[in-house]
Amino acid sequence: MPPVVLEVRNLKTHFFTRWGVVKAVDGVSFSLSEGETLGLVGESGSGKSVTCLSILRLVPKPAGRIVGGQILFGGHDLLALSEKEMRKYRGRQISMILQDPLSTLNPVFTIGAQVREPLRIHHLVEPDSLKQRVLELLRLVRIPAAESRLENYPHQFSGGMRQRVVGAIAIACQPKLLIADEPTTSLDVTIQAQYLRLLKEIQRQSNLALLFVTHDFGIVAKMCDRVAVMYAGRIVEEAAVRELFTAPAHPYTQGLLQSLPKLDQRVARLPSIEGAPPLLSNLPPGCPFAPRCPKVMPLCREQYPPTTPLTASHQVACWVHAKEGHATSHAPG
Repeated sequence: MPPVVLEVRNLKTHFFTRWGVVKAVDGVSFSLSEGETLGLVGESGSGKSVTCLSILRLVPKPAGRIVGGQILFGGHDLLALSEKEMRKYRGRQISMILQDPLSTLNPVFTIGAQVREPLRIHHLVEPDSLKQRVLELLRLVRIPAAESRLENYPHQFSGGMRQRVVGAIAIACQPKLLIADEPTTSLDVTIQAQYLRLLKEIQRQSNLALLFVTHDFGIVAKMCDRVAVMYAGRIVEEAAVRELFTAPAHPYTQGLLQSLPKLDQRVARLPSIEGAPPLLSNLPPGCPFAPRCPKVMPLCREQYPPTTPLTASHQVACWVHAKEGHATSHAPG
């Protein structure tokens, strides 16, 4: 088995607002190995992006706080590090690609200066070699005529090229973990396919661990080895990709997959999940999916279900599958 790069244990990130405590991430646990891709999927507001920001300790302050859990990276708990120590990990060991390259890139600095910055901060390349390394990175992400584009600004690049530049910045220091938070949102279908192939190629070359956040199950099938489904700040199901598609266990996962169009079927209207996600500042008792669940039982409204293993690579938090003696852990109350 490849070594584990990242292990998140019972992570809790809450936002303290005038309307109450928003439990954006409320007991999330998962692990990620070298060379592996883990997909994180779920509706908007399920806690995917906040989970990623928590790993880098970039949760917006003062409202946002990591209130519990552990984030183990290379055997070190990132939550126990000082801010100065944490800066040595950001960009160097762990990098992140955000979903909007136009807001990620600084409009007043050239592309060359922005790709050069992480190399300069972490002192990984001699000053005389910086330009050559920047050119190598831009060529690696398929920027045409890279040398002539160094002095260009972000507004002079197309959306697809800006996203590639963001990717070049993320891999500049050869990190062990790359977090991609819906990096294809602003790309058209053709450029999206090219970008995904590029990410897979970079992963094969450097054997990095990839945490890929998306709401597109087509991308999950193409990119990921395992997938974790999030709902209301918790992971409700985790499985190998093939198992999740062939035998989804949680009613929420089943609803998500049933809502996808199928080429061999013609229907007047696609199935949908009734209702809306709960307010994270006022979660219902028991399972938060219970008000929308077609298989709801009285117990579902009273107590959060334990995490039940179905196979060696498949587990689910649902009372339908919970069996006495098979529960591995309980979600927080």
